[in-house]
Amino acid sequence: MSLPIFHPVEDPGPNFSLLLEKLGLIVPNSVNEVSEKYLKVPHGTTVLAVKFKDGVLMAGDRRATEANRIAYRMMEKVFPADSHSAIAIAGAAGPAIELVKLFQTQLAHFEKVEGVALTLEGKANQLGQLVKAHFDMALMGMVVVPLFAGFDLNKNCARIFSYDVTGGYYEESDYQATGSGGRDAKGVLKQGYKVNMSDEQVIELAVRALFDAADEDSATGGPDPLRGIYPIVSLITKDGYKEVEELVVKNAFDSLINQRGIS
Repeated sequence: MSLPIFHPVEDPGPNFSLLLEKLGLIVPNSVNEVSEKYLKVPHGTTVLAVKFKDGVLMAGDRRATEANRIAYRMMEKVFPADSHSAIAIAGAAGPAIELVKLFQTQLAHFEKVEGVALTLEGKANQLGQLVKAHFDMALMGMVVVPLFAGFDLNKNCARIFSYDVTGGYYEESDYQATGSGGRDAKGVLKQGYKVNMSDEQVIELAVRALFDAADEDSATGGPDPLRGIYPIVSLITKDGYKEVEELVVKNAFDSLINQRGIS
């Protein structure tokens, strides 16, 4: 197949969507129109993962937004994938939650059929395939970008994987954050991360990262003492997945607020 030749005035240049439009393969502005439509879909925001002495922590704020509106204040963004791994979601809320359910089902199905669980690397690859299958929706604005982490029983260590919208996955060394407040959260993690942190230290660091992300990013929800809403924080170690008690998270936020003299 030869490349199409355009008059200089009509040449789409490096704009691929415009090239498809010129060739009549898509309706003009169809992608933009769909994207505008999906702006009203609730979106989850900031999630993070951090390694510590005994495993890995995953945490996420609770806010879902619709453009400039708060759609939901108690969204869950951190889920157990299986007994020794977890997934955290950012992006279009509905598709993200469905992706989590499908991922959990596939891991459970594999273990029942084969009699053994997938390796952590295998789980990361499986999640990448699910994200890749969602790519056509991502082009219409329904983007889902998860974080995946767990304790690798074969290698006896914690591991973190991040993803892009095409399904590509990348292992992170010590920590990662994604979502609208991910950049701010990652900055705090970069400054405060230490090797072999204790449970208390890594929870304090995660709380500080989410607090600062909420302070800079309007789509990220901070602690809400009035409604008793706090981020979900979970720990994954060789003993398995465990969600940190809400009172522990609340006390960590209270301590941070007292340190900074915020009333």
